[in-house]
Amino acid sequence: MAIQQPINGQIGKNGVRQSEGALSPNIADTQQNHYLAPDRVIPVIFIPGIMGSNLRMTAERQQQLSKKNNVAWNPDKLKEAGSLIFADAAERQLTLDPSATVVDLYDPKSNPTGDPKESAASRHGNVKPGKTTHLSQEDARQRGWGEVMFSSYGQMLNTCESLLNRMFTNGKLQPGWKDIVDADPKAWQAASSLPKLTEADLKQASKGCWFPVHAFGYNWLQSNGDSAKLIAKRIHDLISGYQKHSRCEKVIIVTHSMGGLVGRALAHPSYGNLQDKILGIVHGVMPATGAPAAYRRMLAGFESGNMVEKAVLGSSGPDVMAVLGNAPGGLQLLPSVSYGTNWLHIISTHGQTLKQLPQSDPYEEIYSRSDVWWGMLREEWINPAGQDRAGAQFTRQHLKSAKHFHQALTGCYHPNSYAHYGCDAKRKAFQKVVWEVKSSKPIANPDSLQILHDSGKGNLQLQHPQAKPSGGMYPESIAAFIRDPSDPGDQTVPMRSADDQLNSGKFKGIFRQTGYEHQASYKDKNALASTLYSIVQIARQMEWEGA
Repeated sequence: MAIQQPINGQIGKNGVRQSEGALSPNIADTQQNHYLAPDRVIPVIFIPGIMGSNLRMTAERQQQLSKKNNVAWNPDKLKEAGSLIFADAAERQLTLDPSATVVDLYDPKSNPTGDPKESAASRHGNVKPGKTTHLSQEDARQRGWGEVMFSSYGQMLNTCESLLNRMFTNGKLQPGWKDIVDADPKAWQAASSLPKLTEADLKQASKGCWFPVHAFGYNWLQSNGDSAKLIAKRIHDLISGYQKHSRCEKVIIVTHSMGGLVGRALAHPSYGNLQDKILGIVHGVMPATGAPAAYRRMLAGFESGNMVEKAVLGSSGPDVMAVLGNAPGGLQLLPSVSYGTNWLHIISTHGQTLKQLPQSDPYEEIYSRSDVWWGMLREEWINPAGQDRAGAQFTRQHLKSAKHFHQALTGCYHPNSYAHYGCDAKRKAFQKVVWEVKSSKPIANPDSLQILHDSGKGNLQLQHPQAKPSGGMYPESIAAFIRDPSDPGDQTVPMRSADDQLNSGKFKGIFRQTGYEHQASYKDKNALASTLYSIVQIARQMEWEGA
């Protein structure tokens, strides 16, 4: 009996479907079976979260910082990412400057690494395609896999590429699908009753269809609306490229965290205007209406549960504000009006509520304020590098733009959307931010207190405005600190924000899950299973012209 040798097809650099085998002598009893990619193509495009896309800086900024290469942000390169751990706020601001950075795209021709000794392939050497994907490292680089934080997203990219493009072998279901097909979606914590995925469903979705998995990075420092416009052009180009040799009409978008805001903007007529080219979107751990943690981080740095961000972007307010206070994208993570009111609490040690905000407009009531101790804007922290187009007035302008962006996206979800996110009582998140004020005397007007000392880590020493120093000491020093998070979520996004997707009534499926931390969500088996389920259900809605 002849030995069966499968030869998997690929799409060549010229877009032609092809497979390669080898001639053998007549004595060799080997039968080569060549599998060519189907004629129909639905690209699956992954859009990462904040800090999930690798960035490079301009040649001018590289020279200013005396760097041997132009890496601005690449968490998979520990040496490069680690260099920011010891950087001061000014260096962080210059390195992660939205006006001096772009996505570090794979471009072997021009080799834009800023270092003649470093090739584009080496820069994107973080890519490690799994054996079951049948992708070479070069193929994966061409798909954009090296643009994103592979340590967080590589497992998801490999799993989707492998399972979506090999659902059956010789008519038999591949082992990777056995825990998904015919399983009750409640097993992955579906929020409502959803239909099981059957073998027939997989056959319908995959009939004559190929699902190449791509990753599109974006400059997470810049506005998510601007990022959507740039990615929309890349999607148009991608579809046009596949159309040269295949039938390709729509794409499926998969997002993580802030990438969900980019994905929603892709389908919005004011930004990406791709509503007719997107078959559906799968959102993962999206801060749908923002996250109060963004306010906390501006004033106190990143929490202990976010080790990469804490080490690199900063464990203190001055470090974080020097970067995200100048970043339109980062400011768009703040709670929007849609998040609701009264999420910022000021209480006394004895539990007395002294103040709750916002009453209606957080941009004016909280984010733009520098005249009260609990206001987000610390003008002295924003521009340590002394840049011309940075400072409080520019940050306030970015906040106005964030408000406009939030208003545009309010209630705006693609009609064929699915989502999964963390609702874990053990993974505490900031649904509200609570300032606790310690004073031996009642405080009639908390707004009148003035900052005597700010640690930059959520601990303040306050004083009454009429307090007079005596012997070098201020009487009646009042302590204030930010309490730890106490509400369900994924350690970053609170359930209250993510649940806007459920409450919208616009989603085909919602999975409210437990067991994972925000950044590592796509390494969780339930998150992966619900993602694959959602992609297939979206693909089943495709109506091919002439079919």
